[in-house]
Amino acid sequence: MANSTKFVDAETTPLYETNNGQGIIAHLLWGDKVKIEDFAENTDDYIRASARGRIGFIKKEHLTSKPLLELYFIDVGQGDGILIKTPDERHIVIDGGFKRSSQQTGKNAADFIDWKFNKDYEMNSIELDAMISSHNDADHYGGLWDLINPNEQQELDIDTEKVNVKKFYHAGVGWFKNGTARSLGPIIDNKLTLLMEDLNDIEELLNNGRDGYKLQGEWASFMQCIVDKQIPSERISNKTEELTQFSTNDFKIKVLAPVEIEVNNKPTYESLGNSSQNTNGHSITLRLDYKSVRILLTGDLNAASQKRILSFYENNESEFACDIVKSCHHGSDDCSFEFLSRLSAGATIISSGDAEGHSHPRPTIVAASGITGYKTIKDDKIITPLVYSTEISRSYKIGSIKLLRLKDRNEVLEPNTAIDVTYKETNAGDLKPSTKTKSFWDKKIVGGIIYGLVNVRTDGKKILCATMSEKDGAWDIKTFTSRFL
Repeated sequence: MANSTKFVDAETTPLYETNNGQGIIAHLLWGDKVKIEDFAENTDDYIRASARGRIGFIKKEHLTSKPLLELYFIDVGQGDGILIKTPDERHIVIDGGFKRSSQQTGKNAADFIDWKFNKDYEMNSIELDAMISSHNDADHYGGLWDLINPNEQQELDIDTEKVNVKKFYHAGVGWFKNGTARSLGPIIDNKLTLLMEDLNDIEELLNNGRDGYKLQGEWASFMQCIVDKQIPSERISNKTEELTQFSTNDFKIKVLAPVEIEVNNKPTYESLGNSSQNTNGHSITLRLDYKSVRILLTGDLNAASQKRILSFYENNESEFACDIVKSCHHGSDDCSFEFLSRLSAGATIISSGDAEGHSHPRPTIVAASGITGYKTIKDDKIITPLVYSTEISRSYKIGSIKLLRLKDRNEVLEPNTAIDVTYKETNAGDLKPSTKTKSFWDKKIVGGIIYGLVNVRTDGKKILCATMSEKDGAWDIKTFTSRFL
């Protein structure tokens, strides 16, 4: 078998140290890309392969030439971050969490994407066919900004100059200044009337503004990076209908929201209340269809927007029925029960973080996601609905400090030695970390973090959801079949 690329064709399979199935290096997952190569030690059963940045041996019978649709719901703490690999191996990133400097862990979607391309794919560039900011809140666009911001390169293996983005999509709502006030622009007859459009329009709104309004703050800085890299840009809404450049016979991406209203031949959005309600409520909402499988991505939709959407799609609410849904707004209870009922999702993925001040996910929404989910029972066991949370799937290895060794002095300090430690503490989204001092011996050591990444893989019929085991790096796997067969 010549050097080539294959994909894992089992729900999970080990990558072994030896060609006889001894010593597990890594646990691979259904659909993982594997580079195989001719090697003198290959056998009838095992072949040398590289995957996930590791090299070892894999069972030949667990390989196929058919890729899957893959979604990675990245653990970015508070916020959203999703990487999509389409069945024809194109890549789309939707949101990225807060920027790295405002993260408790110092990590966001940029770090995962960097690992994916550099270590897993063994590439020296990041090739994104689309970058999508569901809306203009910092816990969504920050990680996207880090990917293309040359000032945020500290921990990325791939330089921003080698991050290639073919298209940037946005909802159109931006942060503007008119004098000293920050707003979403003018609201006329209860309509948001100032919407960003293509790259030229974004550049004009940065430099000259329109009707006294110019792009403002970190959102403007992010848009400036889009302009600097000359990334073709487009506002999308329900009138876009479909991202046709990704369409194949088996796969398509439908654009369901935000809902656009034309007034005097100009696009507008209905005002849903205050600025926060409008930014969240006019999130880009997409439905990915692959053969029979439906996956709904909802940004930060709130109750007001959900009711508006249901009204717009009256008699066609089945557009929102799905196998998988990315839960609206991190599990916020600003959510319509009727809207969740229309989804009736087989699995719900909630993206949330620690110390974010909102107690996401709210217990009522976790419960509602189960109550309204599509029920499948087999042998008296629940197959669906499933409810995942990146925050719950995350785990830490915690240890206690026993002694302090100063290697350059060949000196060991015992716990009775008076030592204070001053450190920086960052809550989700903090602009400035707080400085604190405590006794060194009172502190715990974080020996490692298992991030709460939720994997979703499908061949268009079977759906696999997986999170990493807290114990040994294996996978906790659940599977079910699409109900839209």
